[in-house]
Formats: sequence, C-alpha cells, structure tokens
Amino acid sequence: MSEQNLQTLQVSCVQMHWAKPMEFNLHRTLHYIRAAAGYGSRVVLFPEANLTSYYFPYIVELPPQSVQAALDKVCEVAVENRIWVIVGSIQKTPDRFLNLAHVIDPTGAIVHEYAKINMAGRDEKKYCRGGDKLSLFAIDGVLCTLVICRDGRHPELYRIPAMAGAQVLFHPSCSSDEIEAVAWKRISGRAQQPVGPNSKIFHCVANTIGQSPDGKQTSSGWSFIREPSGIPLAEAGYYREEMITAVLDLARADRSYILDSMENPPFLSEYWHKMVEEMKTRMDIKPE
Repeated sequence: MSEQNLQTLQVSCVQMHWAKPMEFNLHRTLHYIRAAAGYGSRVVLFPEANLTSYYFPYIVELPPQSVQAALDKVCEVAVENRIWVIVGSIQKTPDRFLNLAHVIDPTGAIVHEYAKINMAGRDEKKYCRGGDKLSLFAIDGVLCTLVICRDGRHPELYRIPAMAGAQVLFHPSCSSDEIEAVAWKRISGRAQQPVGPNSKIFHCVANTIGQSPDGKQTSSGWSFIREPSGIPLAEAGYYREEMITAVLDLARADRSYILDSMENPPFLSEYWHKMVEEMKTRMDIKPE
C-alpha cells in the first residue's frame, strides 16, 4: 500500500458484537483488518474490548497468556497488511483489570496504549480501575487522541489533547445496557455525542451490536465518522456487524474552538497551558 498523503487520512471503523468468545472476536478482527487494508484505509478502529469482549463472565475466566497471544496475532496481521490498527482488550493486573486501547503501527509495534478512565456499568466498576493519563499519539505525523466509551462524556479528556494538536478523536465504545436503556440512548443521541461542534476535530466511533448470552442486554450500534462540523461522513446501522470508511480532509480539523478555549477567559489560559504540558509528560507511560 502506498503512503497516505498527509493532507488526508482514510479511516475505517468496525462495528462488532460485544459479548462473543475471544476466538470468535479474533477471527472477525483479522477479517476486518484485511478488509480495511484492501479498501485502502490507513487505519482501522475496533470497538471497546473487541478482542476479549466486554462480557465480564467471559473476561474474568480468560488466561492472560491467551489475551496476549490474540494481541500478538493482531500485530502480525497489521504487518502483513501495512496498516495502523486500534484494538481493545480488558486485561488483568495485580490490582484488578484495565480496559485498554492498543495502537499498533504498520510494523506491528504497539506504539501507544490508553486505559479507560471512567468506568461504566456494574461489572466494570466491580472488576476494573481507571487509568491515569490522557492519550496523544501520531499516525503518519497526524496527531490523534483516544477515549473509550464513557470517557466521551468527559470533554476535558479529548479537549486537552486537542489543545496539544490532536486533529482526530478515535472513540472505541461498547454502549451496552438493558434493552429499554439502549432504545432511549438511540432516541436521545446519548450513546456517543459528536465532539466536532465543540472542538472542530474529527470524531471516529466504533461501537458494538448484539445481545448478551442471557438476552437481558443489547448495544446501540450506530458507529460513525463525523467531520469537524459534526456532519456524518459515514454511519453504521443499529443491529449489524459492519465496517464504515471515510476520507478525512485534515485541513477541516482546524481546532478553532479549542484554540479559543485556551485563551478565553484570560484568567484560565495559563492553567490550560499547564495542563497540556503535564499531559505531555505522561502520554508515553504504559498503563499498568
């Protein structure tokens, strides 16, 4: 594959089931890495915890070495297809679990990892703890940031990286809940609120679909890629596994609202600049 022109970045987002066993998840993940590369994308984003699933009765029984083996296989296929890949896993640590996003470059190296900060749902709050850094990394020289699912409700988590130059927000999600709650999320637009209208950056969401094995929960689907005005460039449906793709015209992500926020009101300006510098000191720390 030829290198992308840095004026643009072609992105694919994959919508997958949230409560399947890891063997199934890995098979579908590898399929979509190849599909995204074949379609000409430079980066492919998968949903929150797409490798391990977000279904904790499965997760707590997974051997750590099996999770690492799945991640290693994703790295191999990223190399074979010369594509950036962002995948998710929930992994055990000496102190509970971390909900992680892994950024893999076309050489197969994991160049950035982010741990979800704000837990959501009973099981996640029971088993997981939050991370302690914000996300800032580069894809082919384009500065990007990450939040995971519920983190998107906390704008400072992506606005501070945007103050540092991030033009693209990658937002893996698993918007699973009781069926009535998911229906309300769809009607209200609560699942993933577009960030472009308050930031002027791109927003790429990979969400989940499907029911839990007991049939009590479902997920809202509706993955999207939105440009900095908030207008959708691509959207997925509510119920199907699918991949969406769009070309990002990076000149559109001028971060103008973010830059204004850094200076106005004047009494806050120095604090925003200090937060940006503090974030940069932590961005390469490995979540553990």
